[in-house]
Amino acid sequence: MVKLSSASQRPFGKATIASINWEGLYALYVKEVRRFFKVQMQTIWAPVVSTLLFLVIFTIALGGGHKTLGWDFAAFVAPGLIAMGMMQNAFANASFSLLVGKMQGTILDYLIPPIGTKEIITALTGAAMTRAFLVGFFLWVAMAFWPNVHYIPNHPFAVLLFGFFGAMMLALIGLLTSIWADKYDHAASVSNFVIQPLALLSGTFYSVHSLHGFFYCFSTWNPFFHVISGFRYGFLGVADANIFESAAIVIAIDVILGGIAYLLIARGWKLKS
Repeated sequence: MVKLSSASQRPFGKATIASINWEGLYALYVKEVRRFFKVQMQTIWAPVVSTLLFLVIFTIALGGGHKTLGWDFAAFVAPGLIAMGMMQNAFANASFSLLVGKMQGTILDYLIPPIGTKEIITALTGAAMTRAFLVGFFLWVAMAFWPNVHYIPNHPFAVLLFGFFGAMMLALIGLLTSIWADKYDHAASVSNFVIQPLALLSGTFYSVHSLHGFFYCFSTWNPFFHVISGFRYGFLGVADANIFESAAIVIAIDVILGGIAYLLIARGWKLKS
């Protein structure tokens, strides 16, 4: 008696999909990357130029000789600007991923194909993080030509760690925004009234040790601060906070945001009529 294999026992014409649909995940990721590459002057080069202007304006305004945490101001502010640019662009990309589908009536392209919630989250956040790392890389290259900028990392692992999880944090916040938002004004309001203030008040342009009272407490509770402090440590070897605590906080936030995104997408909240 011949024993049939599992493949021969499979019902004719019935396709099976593995626990992770790698083909669907890759296709969605490529779609999202191509979406922002079609307008790369707006999505990559414009953020690089606008972030570099911060470096030019602040270093010229303060003049030479200004030290922060023992480093020239240009060297101090450069890593923070790179991290801030990465996070803002990760949010900008992810905050429109599902929102565009809802506004244009193509949200079914995400819901009907045999692709699971984890694949959707991975593809959308992965594409947003890809844009973030492209912006960060070009900023790093450009800042290497600016005087007194220490562009060679002292701790490359810290740069990659905080860059990765920082970009993931903002990509997940952007994904949650695109789930919640019903129109472009909603996403813009989150960017203008939440993301921008947190980014500018994160210790990018100053050391939080110069603050007191409420402002110091606010800065230490700002998740952007922990990303930028750890990212700066990777370049300069100095930080405003304990890097292990900062890493734990950022990773914990990513896990929480990822869990919330999974529950909302799996239930189809504001995605399915």
